[in-house]
This record gives sequence, C-alpha cells and structure tokens, in this order.
Amino acid sequence: MTKGGKADKWAARSVRLSAALRENLKRRKEQARARVRGEEPRPEPSPKETGKEAGHDAASDSPRVKPKT
Repeated sequence: MTKGGKADKWAARSVRLSAALRENLKRRKEQARARVRGEEPRPEPSPKETGKEAGHDAASDSPRVKPKT
C-alpha cells in the first residue's frame, strides 16, 4: 500500500465535506417543507443509526473539542 500525500488527503476531505453538506441541505429542506405543511419534522438520526462514531465531527475525522469558556 502506498502513502497518500497532502493533495490526496485534501481531495478525500473535500469529497467527505461535499457529501456531508449535500445531506445537511437535504435535511434542512425537508425540515422547512415540514414546517410549511405544519408537520413535526422527522427526528435527526442518532450516530448509531448513521454509522458515525460518537465524539467525532461529521465533517472531519478529528474528535470534537469543547470550546473553552
């Protein structure tokens, strides 16, 4: 197996972010349509249902960091 360079990592990150943004937009549009119809929006799936590991940001592979207060 060969090591990926920075360009490969950034390209993969870009693909992941694009997919996440598309899914987010679809979800937000559906929520807006539900509000117009007067319906309750569908609950957001849990990380277990989406296959995402808890404690990680959906847009990156790095763990979430709590902001300092």
